Amino acid sequence: MNFPLYFSRKIAFSKDNKNNLSRVIIFIGRLSVALGIIVSLITVSTGFGSKKAIKERLADFNGHITVKSTRSNSSYNSSVLDNQGLDIQKIKALPDVEDVQKYATITGIMRNEHNFSGIIFKGVGKDFDSVRFKKFLVAGTTPKVTEVGYYNGVMISQKIANDLHLKVKDSIVTVFSKTDQQPIYRKFEVVGIYKTDIKMLDEQFVIGGINHVRKILDMKPDEIGGLDIFLKNVNDIDKDFPEIEKLIGYKNYAEKATEKFPQITDWISIFDTNIALIIAIMLVVVIINIIMVLLILIIERTNSIGLLKTLGANNAQIRATFINYTLIIMIPGLLYGNLIGLGLIFIQKFFGVIKLNPENYYVSTVPVDINPVAIISISGGILLISAIALIVPSYLISKISPVKAIKYN
Repeated sequence: MNFPLYFSRKIAFSKDNKNNLSRVIIFIGRLSVALGIIVSLITVSTGFGSKKAIKERLADFNGHITVKSTRSNSSYNSSVLDNQGLDIQKIKALPDVEDVQKYATITGIMRNEHNFSGIIFKGVGKDFDSVRFKKFLVAGTTPKVTEVGYYNGVMISQKIANDLHLKVKDSIVTVFSKTDQQPIYRKFEVVGIYKTDIKMLDEQFVIGGINHVRKILDMKPDEIGGLDIFLKNVNDIDKDFPEIEKLIGYKNYAEKATEKFPQITDWISIFDTNIALIIAIMLVVVIINIIMVLLILIIERTNSIGLLKTLGANNAQIRATFINYTLIIMIPGLLYGNLIGLGLIFIQKFFGVIKLNPENYYVSTVPVDINPVAIISISGGILLISAIALIVPSYLISKISPVKAIKYN
């Protein structure tokens, strides 16, 4: 029989705990554990959820990985993608690649009697994934591009729609310019309005037919300005990026969705620091409270320690008994903390109670990510680290004299 475990369970569930100081101490210990679990779960789920949500929005709009010509540099007017060394079929055949879409872009100005707006016209082809884009749609439909002739429907952001007082089925004139040439005018019909909550996208991009861009930039009917490559998992970007780079040719270059907007990348990196800092603070608070519980329980049960020593129990057995006793006390706190923490997380996930300003946070509601591994790791980690932290203060037991302990009142 495991004496320390057996005896710790006996005193943990003893009715003697009901009406003495240990009742208050046990409550404080359990409360600190529950609060630590709740705060840690919320921090991890919202931190990882925010990172994932922002990455997915960037990736679902522009592709997880984008391929462009090196001649494009930082210009939004596409240069023709070089075919030498570019193998689109092999890219599509990669296990983690879900879809590949062609596009071409050009800058322009949308204007009417109300206002004007500088835009990036992103021309897409018949392979445009309208299903993926529907999550951003707030009105109308996505463009139905066939690449036969010139499709005059465009999808604009809600920000541009508000600035120009536009709604679905309205017409809008767009002015495109080329070096040393007269401005080129095109009239489009608004077929859809989208919203990503990412300011840099909503302020600029208009989605339309690729043939308009080909015509304005003097591109051939089969030429494109770039590729949007969509992966099955946003977390595979770093892993698959080197493989894709090998298949695009030396005159083209690839770019990760997370690297297109450095300010967003810097914002995402802050989450890792915040998560680590908050969990560390919660862990310190829990450990301090649990150590306090152990010390008070040792002082309160000095008579029992003396009796156990008199009966032949060694210091190691008694230390193990009180460490087990303290860990058993923590378990209800772990359970209640997980129940309350997960309850709050699920409420936010399904009802979106807490709202955010998308101009500052790139999302309109606090996103959460429910990861079973993280949930188990938090509870298991707190229990394990607490057990290790209790070893040193438990050595106080070895200082207790059996004779003095039995006389202690």
